[in-house]
Amino acid sequence: MKINRRQFLHSAAAVGFGVLTNSFVSAQDATAEATAATEGNALELTGNFRNVHDPVIIKQGDTYYLYCTGARIPTRSSKDLHDWQGVRPGPLPETPQWAKDYVPKADSIWAPDISFHNGKYYLYYSVSTFGSNHSCIGLETNVTLNPEDKDYKWEDQGMVIASDNPNNYNCIDPNWVMDTDGNAWLAFGSFWSGIKMRRLNNETGLLSDEDTKLYSLATRFENSGSIEGAFIIHKDDYYYLFASFDFCCRGVDSTYNVRVGRSENVTGPYVDKDDKEMLKGGGTQITFPSSRYRGPGHNSILQEDGKYWIVYHAYDAVNGGTPTLRIVPLQWDEDGWPFTTDT
Repeated sequence: MKINRRQFLHSAAAVGFGVLTNSFVSAQDATAEATAATEGNALELTGNFRNVHDPVIIKQGDTYYLYCTGARIPTRSSKDLHDWQGVRPGPLPETPQWAKDYVPKADSIWAPDISFHNGKYYLYYSVSTFGSNHSCIGLETNVTLNPEDKDYKWEDQGMVIASDNPNNYNCIDPNWVMDTDGNAWLAFGSFWSGIKMRRLNNETGLLSDEDTKLYSLATRFENSGSIEGAFIIHKDDYYYLFASFDFCCRGVDSTYNVRVGRSENVTGPYVDKDDKEMLKGGGTQITFPSSRYRGPGHNSILQEDGKYWIVYHAYDAVNGGTPTLRIVPLQWDEDGWPFTTDT
């Protein structure tokens, strides 16, 4: 049977994942884990930055908001990218009924993606169960991310796309991207035949009726076809496709790492630094494990004032393999390829 990245070795608790079903770590845990040691040039983090899996960050006004995997989409905020605090209420008071009907055994929401356009915030998320491609992607919208704003109200837009047997793809790990022509797209996929893409309706955020083609962006032919967690940005003349290879969710034994390829077209073909197509297993590695932080993967990219940050989780060997937020400067070489020095 094919497995996806959330297939645990024994149980969630065995790899320090049990608290992912809660939006916040306890006050005692937060105090005990007050500050993360840095390695390389990663930001020093304080507050509520542990038990973070599949993170994505966006800024509204003077506040950064982080969304990640867990029950009701756990949310955190920060004024400076360093100190993180829990936010309530989050986007999902409960899993929408349509999602429960499609995946009755789902116990948490996976891998959210946040973007802003058309005067709204679009929050895509995944609903599935371990090892299955009976999965779907949903959408919530809001005009503000600040719970104290009188207009703060997440609105359910329903199902965007779903997969099941005999589909050879898996509808999880969504990422919204807009191309240079102003067209919106959704990248997604985990294991099976890899990373896929569909055109979206710019206004609704749902699938386009004009272009119904399923595009293939990247795939693997080894390690059980382990590729997932797509994130696409545009810089200069290229679209850059980041994806995670190998295995997460195994605590300190996780082998997750981020790879990248680029293309002049949002739908590909994407090639790596050695000109190997990502559809043929290519991808240039840009995150690497350290003695403390293992399996650095499932990234997003935060862009601000000409700076790029790669945001991901890694498993902290000093703290029992706890999935931990990492924020690292993303640098670019003279040929326009991204790299990190957080080793």
